[in-house]
Amino acid sequence: MSDGRAVLVGYDDSPASRHALTWAVEEARLRNRPLLVCHALHWPYALRPVSDEVMAQIEQVARGVVEDGARRARELAPELDVRPLVKPGTPAAVLLESAHEAEITVLGSRGQGGFEGLPVGSAAVQVPAHCSRPVVVIPSQFEAQSGQDARIVVGLDGSPAALAAVEFALDEAALRLGSVTVLCCWSDCGSASWPEPLPFVDSRALRAGAEARFHQVTAHLARRRPDVPVAARFVTERPQRALLDATKDAALLVLGNRGNDSPPCLLLGQVTQSALLHAWCPVAVTPATVMRPRIPPD
Repeated sequence: MSDGRAVLVGYDDSPASRHALTWAVEEARLRNRPLLVCHALHWPYALRPVSDEVMAQIEQVARGVVEDGARRARELAPELDVRPLVKPGTPAAVLLESAHEAEITVLGSRGQGGFEGLPVGSAAVQVPAHCSRPVVVIPSQFEAQSGQDARIVVGLDGSPAALAAVEFALDEAALRLGSVTVLCCWSDCGSASWPEPLPFVDSRALRAGAEARFHQVTAHLARRRPDVPVAARFVTERPQRALLDATKDAALLVLGNRGNDSPPCLLLGQVTQSALLHAWCPVAVTPATVMRPRIPPD
């Protein structure tokens, strides 16, 4: 813990943020890191037609919320170094600013704002899209089960962010004495069912080469954590469906922020966005800047 980085969690007393707090407490305990409980003091209007006294009362309420979060964290783990933090700004802006000095950022899929039925709030999309450190988003309906098998699923498509995702998944599994399932979803671009099939393509040979390369890269990355059981799965399915099916009994899904097929205009890939909306378990999003894992040459 020489660098002093904390586990950062966003808290606003919403159901999702309470689940996020519980998850972050366990993460901080496992990593032997301080826990920073963060709340954004945000006035949602361009003008401030209120007195300084009213604003002081609003700030007092905000500090009460974050102190409540810190109290809950200390009750869950009395030995943990818990630090409350209130900052002015929108939730996404405050978390992104604070995340620069954090080991990992944890937040709920939606906070107190938004409308009824909204599955994912703006901060749960903006923070993973812009953060330079790993971000874990906890679904509103998620509740960790005691004795749950700590199986972690990670998507690998060979992109830099996905390679970083595998490294993160291995570290998380080592912390939790769990296992990792590495999943690659193959699209047969030479088949007639492909929207624009490539001419003169040997689909079977193409798939065999891709599958062999996938297993080679997975085995290479897994050598850094020989204590973690790793299963590699190469499937011909749409990634959104395959990943969701694989996570129904998983403790965590890990994805890079952008895959190989993500258009340059997207800060967050379509597969990752879909996982944030529909995953059964917490979703960790890693940017390519977190780690630079080396892979064997072709």
